[in-house]
Amino acid sequence: MTDNLALSDVIVIIEEVTQNPDEIAENDAGNAPLPPAAAAAPVGNSAVSVPAGDLAHLRGLADRARDYVEAASSANTRLAYASDWKHFSGWCRRQGLDVLPPDPQIVGLYITACASGEAGGRQKNAVSTIERRLSSLSWNYTQLGQSLDRKDRHIATVMAGIRNTHAKPPRQKEALLPEDLLAMLETFDRGSLRGIRDRAMLLLGFAGGLRRSEIVGLDVGEDQTEDGRGWIQILDKGLLLTLRGKTGWREVEIGRGSADTTCPVVALETWLKLARIGHGPLFRRVIGQGKTVGPDRLNDKQVARLVKTAALAAGGRGDLSEEARAPLFAGHSLRAGLASSAEVDERYVQKQLGHVSAEMTRRYQRRRDRFRVNLTKAAGL
Repeated sequence: MTDNLALSDVIVIIEEVTQNPDEIAENDAGNAPLPPAAAAAPVGNSAVSVPAGDLAHLRGLADRARDYVEAASSANTRLAYASDWKHFSGWCRRQGLDVLPPDPQIVGLYITACASGEAGGRQKNAVSTIERRLSSLSWNYTQLGQSLDRKDRHIATVMAGIRNTHAKPPRQKEALLPEDLLAMLETFDRGSLRGIRDRAMLLLGFAGGLRRSEIVGLDVGEDQTEDGRGWIQILDKGLLLTLRGKTGWREVEIGRGSADTTCPVVALETWLKLARIGHGPLFRRVIGQGKTVGPDRLNDKQVARLVKTAALAAGGRGDLSEEARAPLFAGHSLRAGLASSAEVDERYVQKQLGHVSAEMTRRYQRRRDRFRVNLTKAAGL
């Protein structure tokens, strides 16, 4: 006898395997909000059936579809979308409201609760957080085959009022200038593998204007790991990075420094030699009391912690209290530091950072351009 699978069952299978993996894990635990794929599944059986012989092929396609869904956004983005959906679903459940179908009035009440600190937790959400939650809801509803109209007055008008009432100037991380970076490098133990690795990471991140995910996503060579986000090529005149970032693939050139002690290429070559790394992830954990290099890739949060710890140890922004200094430094400080200190044409900085627009680059060029043009004197005062 030939087993047949109803078309609706095939659709359910395909939709289930294209769920966010984090949502699947939560569903298995039995405490998740309404799972998007399950909510979108058709009810009842179609008259069309699929021969069992084709089922394996369809499941193979579904597995590949899942891979493509994951590749469409970064892991951090998917985690944020899943977290925001869970937050919204939990709030709806506590209020006795339905998640489906998407209702602009309910969403308007939800963002109001977020802004007033009544959506779970004791703190009010920042405007940027609320805007991200709205984007997450739109994305999740789209995965359900439904649409959330963010231009509806119940959402748009409330959101405009939230911006006018609660919006604050953007909080940018402190830009680390060359003198700051040199002081940070002096805090590392040059005789330890961990210190050698950390020097290479900071110099590479600064000179390349790299995001923290780009730093740890590098491999020694092309197509060496499944989770790699780029690779390096060491050339006579410098270092060529091939990176897969937010805007697609791009190349970053890092020239050799004026001295070996501050050269990112020399620092990287030293790390590769002493750590005996010739294949796979570039920056890895140092284990065994600091004497052994493990196989595991560092994660991007470790870059942020490294920058913060080194900046504070080097006395960065010593004019402020300890409590005020700590939040100023993170992985982004390296990227902002290059843009703020490189005295070159703006277009070269834009290319190095991978910015689509010059306006975004100008936001990074903070302390470099401050008061460079004095309109007061130019006006004759």
